[in-house]
Amino acid sequence: VRQNMAPSVNTAKELSIFLVKAMFAFLEAAIFALIPKPPKNVAGEIVLITGAGSGLGRLLAVQFAHLGSVLVLWDINEEGNEETRRMAWDAGAMTVHAYTCDCGRKEEVYRVANQVHLGVLPTYKAFLPAMIANDHGHLVCISSSAGLIGTNQLADYCASKFAAFGFAESIFLETLAQKQNGIKTTIVCPFFIKTGMFEGCTTSCPFLLPILEPEYAVRKIVDAILQEKMYLYMPKFIYFMVFLKSFLPFKVGILVAEYLRALHFMDSFTGQKKKD
Repeated sequence: VRQNMAPSVNTAKELSIFLVKAMFAFLEAAIFALIPKPPKNVAGEIVLITGAGSGLGRLLAVQFAHLGSVLVLWDINEEGNEETRRMAWDAGAMTVHAYTCDCGRKEEVYRVANQVHLGVLPTYKAFLPAMIANDHGHLVCISSSAGLIGTNQLADYCASKFAAFGFAESIFLETLAQKQNGIKTTIVCPFFIKTGMFEGCTTSCPFLLPILEPEYAVRKIVDAILQEKMYLYMPKFIYFMVFLKSFLPFKVGILVAEYLRALHFMDSFTGQKKKD
């Protein structure tokens, strides 16, 4: 009889521990919602930014330069990347290294990675083993709200962003399972940003779903990194949309999408204008 009772006792004990930890986790989340965590210090930390030659990448480089980080800039556009390097120097970066790299080609990523001998760099795959060895680093994935909810006329883009979200979340859980508590992850899912990529896209509810200014988006991303937030959705209405999607009947969800004219965001899309 005692042998049969043992599993039940262990289960009750584990349940009690889970409930206590969950209570403290909810309490911690509530406190930090009211009082933001003190930002971590990234002065002297090495920050690798892919796509640094323009758009969000360039703005992120400038922001981290202000924070005193050592910057490693990757972009396929050598001229744009060099311009970002100059801007980062002017903004006060301790050290800036610029490399021409096509991040869409795996062999190119590893080739350029082998040129960089700067210790732990915050990016995936090529540098993750070093981050694990040092139990230190911060992985940042720029996904999209299109990586949370499918969008009309964006099937390929949504597929890539869903994949990026799932990949980043899975890598985080791998580091968590290995007790690598020094490796942090932030997954960013913004609505359309005025970088030119989604030129012509519209929103019928700018109060709830505004097309974001790049400077605002970068400030929120940097704040999320410094406070070590796991997820950042912009604007906040995206959190509510994901919540609704989790329980609303499918037809009601479609009615909400039609009311927000979400099926027509891409109707007047023209895309990035190519330079002559």
